[in-house]
Amino acid sequence: MEKSQEQAVCGTEAIDLLNCVAQSPYDQDKCLSLLQALRQCVVNQKVKKFSLAEQSKEKAESSEKKQI
Repeated sequence: MEKSQEQAVCGTEAIDLLNCVAQSPYDQDKCLSLLQALRQCVVNQKVKKFSLAEQSKEKAESSEKKQI
C-alpha cells in the first residue's frame, strides 16, 4: 500500500486541530497555531477539498445500490 493511501494529506494537522478544539479547557492560542499549521500544509500541498474516508465509502456503496 502506498504511503499516500495510508496517511491523508495534511491529516495529522487536521486531527491535531480538531482535537485541540475538543479539549477542555479550550486553548485558543494553541488552536490558532494549529490552524495556521494546517493552512500552511494545505497551501504547500495544494489541497482542494477534504473528505472523511467513511463518507467516501458510504457514497460508493450508495452509488452501487443505485446501479442495481
